[in-house]
Amino acid sequence: MGTQAKLVVESPFFNVSPNIVSTLDSNAKFSHRSSLRFQTVTTRRRVSLSTATAAAATTTPPVPPPPPIQDEQRKPPDLQSLIRRFWKVAVPYWSSDDKVQARLQLAAVFALTLGTTGISVGFSFLGRDFYNALANKDQEQFTKQLLYYLAGFAGGIPFFVLRDYAREKLSLRWRSWMTSYYMERYLKNKTFYKIQSQSTIDNPDQRIVDDLSSFTGTALSFSLTLFNAAIDLISFSNILFGIYPPLFGVLLAYSLGGTALSVFLGKGLVSLNFLQEKKEADFRYGLVRVRENAESIAFYGGEENEMQLLLSRFRSAFENLNQLLISSRNLDFFTSGYRYLIQILPAAVVAPMYFSGKIEFGVINQSVSAFNHILGDFSLIVYQFQALSAFSAVIDRLGEFDDVLDSNSKKGDQDSKEKIRLNFCLISSSNGLHSNGSMPLSKRVKLLHVEHLTVQTPSEATLIKDLSFEIFEKDHLLVTGPSGSGKTSLLRVVAGLWSFGNGAITVYVRPRGDLEMLHSPDVVSYQVTSTNETIGDSTGRRNFEGVIFLPQKPYMVLGTLRQQLLYPTWTEDSDNLSDDAKQSDSVPFLMRARDARCVNERSKKPTSEDLLQVLNDVSLGHLLSRFDGLDSTHEWSSVLSLGEQQRLAFGRLLLSKPTLALLDESTSALDEANEARLYQLIQAAGITYISIGHRRTLYKYHKKVLHVSTADSTSTQQNWSFKDVEEDPIYDFSKQ
Repeated sequence: MGTQAKLVVESPFFNVSPNIVSTLDSNAKFSHRSSLRFQTVTTRRRVSLSTATAAAATTTPPVPPPPPIQDEQRKPPDLQSLIRRFWKVAVPYWSSDDKVQARLQLAAVFALTLGTTGISVGFSFLGRDFYNALANKDQEQFTKQLLYYLAGFAGGIPFFVLRDYAREKLSLRWRSWMTSYYMERYLKNKTFYKIQSQSTIDNPDQRIVDDLSSFTGTALSFSLTLFNAAIDLISFSNILFGIYPPLFGVLLAYSLGGTALSVFLGKGLVSLNFLQEKKEADFRYGLVRVRENAESIAFYGGEENEMQLLLSRFRSAFENLNQLLISSRNLDFFTSGYRYLIQILPAAVVAPMYFSGKIEFGVINQSVSAFNHILGDFSLIVYQFQALSAFSAVIDRLGEFDDVLDSNSKKGDQDSKEKIRLNFCLISSSNGLHSNGSMPLSKRVKLLHVEHLTVQTPSEATLIKDLSFEIFEKDHLLVTGPSGSGKTSLLRVVAGLWSFGNGAITVYVRPRGDLEMLHSPDVVSYQVTSTNETIGDSTGRRNFEGVIFLPQKPYMVLGTLRQQLLYPTWTEDSDNLSDDAKQSDSVPFLMRARDARCVNERSKKPTSEDLLQVLNDVSLGHLLSRFDGLDSTHEWSSVLSLGEQQRLAFGRLLLSKPTLALLDESTSALDEANEARLYQLIQAAGITYISIGHRRTLYKYHKKVLHVSTADSTSTQQNWSFKDVEEDPIYDFSKQ
């Protein structure tokens, strides 16, 4: 449940509180929980939506966030940087495909805001005449003004309600577009993987879910507040000047002095708000880790350790929040006095004129109303400094996230350490020469060619030196070696996830689903324009290349058993959406269309009979009775054992039929009988595979073996050997 903050909100029909805060009301949910004039409700954060993080975590160990010392040294952003980041985050929507609808709705909101300001001005004059009649004891005039007031209520309330509704609807539409926009960039070009593996920024899920929601609602509210302030200045300045010009000078001096003191007293709130967002997200992530690894922690008996780690994270958030409370308290001492003093200041200034008979009593009331309106316009920073500081932290976090996404999307903007060239060649199903002059290969179809490949870590430690080999169709390769020698990193390079080092890799593939053994295929060369560039989006690349990677711990998607088997080759069609979803007031950018090329190249979607057959093939037929069919939904990573998850991953492999499969200890949790069955199944399906493993029993299912030893940083010699499996002495032993 999000934090809800109550701000001082003026009713449009009374004139005792500043109108400037009326447009913020419930949209200030992002305002910090520590403010003493904010009423915080329960906990701040939702449960983390960490699906993408979990996807990355299946292939790499979770990377901890940057050391806390970096947070403590963080400096608050300057005003110029905040404006630049705000503009960068806010502008794309208003120039997007949805810009026409967005601008029309924004114009309607501004028109309604203009109408509410006019109503407030009207009530200012109604209030003057109402209190004049009351002071003069004119019952007939009093009754008449009271009826005017009631009519004003009836006519004015719809404008205020519709203004707030239109603003909320536009805020929701803006947030929906930005969520889609940021998720697309986050999942494109393996950006989510790079952020997780390199610890580029903390908690991207929080920035997408919470910060985007805060940004859109609050940015719109503040924009309307500024617009309302400008209209108020024009409307009420004339009234105030007409009553007593020196009162305007008092107002100006009072507001400028209050603004300067507010900035001085609250200058540390921006950085404290930023740190609080991060520290609470870190604490929440620790709780999510306990939930996702509940069985492992229970087996280890690590409850006490987890308790200490969680308390450490919460203590860090608590200490920062305590500092935030102190800063907020100091600021509130000033802002509370500033706010209450204005209740008597305008009356004190114009009272001598009333006592001398120059003005009527109702004019005092009108001057107080006009003074409060204009002072609210001038005192935006004073009234909303804590809200502004929290909003600044949101802008800073989103701007930082946006910069990271941009840096990963720029073509050719790669680190100098990333020099591995990854090429893809499509194997055509036609015979003879193409018009481009490509020549047919020999009868043995080449699938992988590695040339002078040196694999390094991001810190430039060498894992594999000057590796060269070729893999042809059905040349199943087993990669062995001690832990930490770089075996999994080699598969990451082939899959396009890793590019630190130098050399070249060429992968020859057919579109997925086209696995007929052709004796004289043509090859049309295609080179990716940059090391990490993909063909289309990530899904399109997988289907286009026909390469699948199976990690040791398979990724279980959120969904049904059917969806587990179809992942990642097929997804639910938009046609399968529920009628409620179709009939709902949904926006078009939340209904993602597939890449047409991916749909054309994707093999036919398996039927229910195909799925049942595959489940039986991988010895998982019992799941149907255990979980009530293909369309039951469970937390599959928890209800299935690791061995069952690995067999399910092989079921995906058999359905998608890739040209090349990369298996990273994908049978480590299986007994030898199940392991043998699965390898026999993928061999019969015509899938060529590269396996990483330590068992000697694996040799009998492979034709080539690549042994990688731990690299010696002082030696220039190669740390690998590539040979036929029959030449390896372990092969003879494995047959015994």
